[in-house]
Amino acid sequence: MSLKFQAIPTNVVRRLQAGGVDANGLAATVVISDGGRNPCRHCLTEIGRGKKMLVLSHRPFPAPQPFAETGPIFLCADPCDRHPDTNALPDMFQGWEQCLIRGYTSDHWILYGTGQIVDMKDVERVSEHIFADPGVAYLHMRSASYNCYQCRIERHP
Repeated sequence: MSLKFQAIPTNVVRRLQAGGVDANGLAATVVISDGGRNPCRHCLTEIGRGKKMLVLSHRPFPAPQPFAETGPIFLCADPCDRHPDTNALPDMFQGWEQCLIRGYTSDHWILYGTGQIVDMKDVERVSEHIFADPGVAYLHMRSASYNCYQCRIERHP
């Protein structure tokens, strides 16, 4: 099995960059990046020091429900190119120490027993292991420290 790492879709990001409301019904806050750990969830690169960025609440689920977590993310304030779907861990995450991997069902509920803090060198191996459970429809990769959404991982046929 191979994996597919996916950034937030462009249509979602362009709506937010144009002033659309976030998961809490608010416009994104525009701030200047200090250059420290400000990952854009669309281009999957760190937002450089002095560049404008959006800080907003994101719910990476199709609708509110008990397991549809909402949390803060960063996006480039100006249009950026979406990171292409890839079978390998995107470069931005290579220098990170750990992340949280969690599996979800096709109904978008957390599948208990799938969540774990993983060393970055083990993300692909652990993701493949979690996908061995046929009840897992997709995974989220999240921050190990703050639980912030990073990207989606799917099975790639």
